[in-house]
Amino acid sequence: MVPELLAEFSENQQQILVLQDLDQAGFSLRKNQLEIPNVMLGIKWLAYFHARFLQQGSGNLWPIGSYWYLATRQDEFKVMQAGQLKDAAQALDTTLNTARFQTLIHGDAKPANFCFPDNNTINRLAAVDFQYVGRGIGVKDLAYFLGACLNQDDLFTHQQSLLSEYFSQLKDALEYYQVKVDFTHLQQEWRQLYPLVWADFYRFLLGWSPTHYKINPYMQRQTAIALAVLKKL
Repeated sequence: MVPELLAEFSENQQQILVLQDLDQAGFSLRKNQLEIPNVMLGIKWLAYFHARFLQQGSGNLWPIGSYWYLATRQDEFKVMQAGQLKDAAQALDTTLNTARFQTLIHGDAKPANFCFPDNNTINRLAAVDFQYVGRGIGVKDLAYFLGACLNQDDLFTHQQSLLSEYFSQLKDALEYYQVKVDFTHLQQEWRQLYPLVWADFYRFLLGWSPTHYKINPYMQRQTAIALAVLKKL
């Protein structure tokens, strides 16, 4: 059983959690590798999640979402080899965390944390493991998700279509939730910051596991773009 939190009540310093069995709700499939249609479902889930919490405070959640941001990964940073990326680490971190448009991010949006529908008529996913939810830019989740789903060839091949799908879904979701925002500038900012997310995660991997399988030419290409972008900001 994979439970979903439906409600939480606090009274007299006691908490009551109401859970739902996601398997019984129609989301019984687990996938380690995703084909593009499955990736699209994940992108839709992320877009609607980000739209729902756009420009809202983090409350009692993490002030910065995800598990790899610089302030919490100083041990990895210290053992990271010297170079351009290490020199740019603080600037990357600051730029991402001070972006104009912020939302809540899942923070660990990988296939293992999504439950897929066992009925082809269901065009959505269920998500679990919200321990790293906090403030951030939407493409932080998106880049991490794509890197966990696709190999380097698919990332190069499908990058533009997947980014376009994300922003299309995000626009629809903002209209659905009736969130008023300058979408043109939001999209412009997040598209520009997309390579910086890759570079930031690369920084973490180089200190944590420099031979990690996620390190590939696509990540390195995005990092090169990010370092060039930083010089212009």
